[in-house]
Amino acid sequence: MPSQAMQDVIDYIRKAQQATGAGQAAPTLAQRRAAFAPAGHRHPIPGDVRVAAVDANGVPAYWLTAPDGDPGRVLLFLHGGGFQLGSLASDGELAARLGRASGMRVLFPEYRLAPENPFPAAIDDVMAVWHWLRDDQRLDVRSLAVAGDSAGGGLAVSSLVATRDAGLALPAAAALMSPTVDLTSSGASMTERAAQDPFSTPALLRELAAGYLGGANPVNTLASPLFAPLGGLPPLLILVGTADILLSDSERLAAAAAKAGDNVTLHVGDGLPHVYPIMLGTPEAAEATGQIGRFLRARIR
Repeated sequence: MPSQAMQDVIDYIRKAQQATGAGQAAPTLAQRRAAFAPAGHRHPIPGDVRVAAVDANGVPAYWLTAPDGDPGRVLLFLHGGGFQLGSLASDGELAARLGRASGMRVLFPEYRLAPENPFPAAIDDVMAVWHWLRDDQRLDVRSLAVAGDSAGGGLAVSSLVATRDAGLALPAAAALMSPTVDLTSSGASMTERAAQDPFSTPALLRELAAGYLGGANPVNTLASPLFAPLGGLPPLLILVGTADILLSDSERLAAAAAKAGDNVTLHVGDGLPHVYPIMLGTPEAAEATGQIGRFLRARIR
């Protein structure tokens, strides 16, 4: 069951959503982006983390470096937000926290968002950043890992599939938090967990998916990597909660990757919501941060 601190976050977000929907006009996309706070509140990047803007092969990005971050070991962090929301302001604290826990420097790209930039714009940007890390920064893949939450977790898996299919060397590990890997919304938890999920509804996820796809086939393996052959991927750590309508995405991804011969660790938190590691100040987020940090430290040279 969730801790009291986690329950407080869940209750706050439920109340905020109820207040927003009580007879008010629906916010514009620009307003939603400006207010997007997946942890209930936006948490600032700690002051001791150095933030430096960079052009990563045409994609705006930020280096996040904690005092003990090894510049030769890099975590590529891909933010969530349903492919339409999210930025350094919403997810930067989580990215910086994982960098500190793993002793790695973090690269945080601001990939293009839908619906203005539909599929495959986001994955094209992620792949451009990946090539920049390898070709321009000349980093060894054994010193690289990728992490992502929600839509960013799906993009992380898509990038692994695209890199493998191109015959290129893969990063050493991937940490995925409630990854979105099935844009057909066919998972059982889309209905079975709908009443428990405090943040998302099946209708919202279908709306976000449609905006991202822009008419593309939802079973395209770079849009829904659950349907791709998954053999040959690096070690995967997947974290998800039972109060998440995307629970089935994680469960099916873990099962398919394990069946294909990949090294997969699936951690399911009882009663925990979507991307619970982002909920700063809760014991569950602290435990997840340590778990991801240990996972990456053990696998990154």
